[in-house]
Amino acid sequence: MVSGSAALPEPVMRRWQEITGHTLLERYGMTEIGMALSNPLHGPRLPGCVGTPLPGTEVRIVSQNMDGKSELKGMNMASSVCLGKEGQEGELQVRGTSVFKCYWNKPEATAETFTEDGWLKTGDTAAYKDGVYRILGRTSVDIIKSGGYKISALEVERHLLSHDDITDCAVLGKPDPVWGERVAAILTLYPGKVWILFLCIDQFFVFAKYLLA
Repeated sequence: MVSGSAALPEPVMRRWQEITGHTLLERYGMTEIGMALSNPLHGPRLPGCVGTPLPGTEVRIVSQNMDGKSELKGMNMASSVCLGKEGQEGELQVRGTSVFKCYWNKPEATAETFTEDGWLKTGDTAAYKDGVYRILGRTSVDIIKSGGYKISALEVERHLLSHDDITDCAVLGKPDPVWGERVAAILTLYPGKVWILFLCIDQFFVFAKYLLA
């Protein structure tokens, strides 16, 4: 039983396990690369994680330094140990036999998608921690930059969905002249549940930083 194409909320993972007795196998892939990362078929599957590279696949995390230059943060091959440090974040890049060669009749798009040394730029922000990878979201959409911090909307959503009263939620960055962006959340509650929130956005921002620490 496999989960993919979107982040797997921990409450869904737990409920599925209660109903079926199976722990969903969460994976990460793209149309351009097939499946690249996966939790183990036999072994522990950590909530919120997409595991490690599949055989024949290499992944690395690259971020921009203060000069705007790419900085290699870590690499992990299916048959080797991770060379990066715990908790490092950046763009996930992939290389391997399953990666596509090019976009049909779109040489410019192909050139923008690959690095000079042949790695595919996924456009997703990832973090390496506890020996596994976590997808924090699309770099252009799901990463909220507030007060110098990079906050994963998917991680905040994951924690909010663990509350018994919440059926669904969306976390987004609200433009702000001081902070750049402020964290905002839209919640859907179970029928009969009513919340009155006396929570300023600054407090929510601190809450989000705490969750991602």
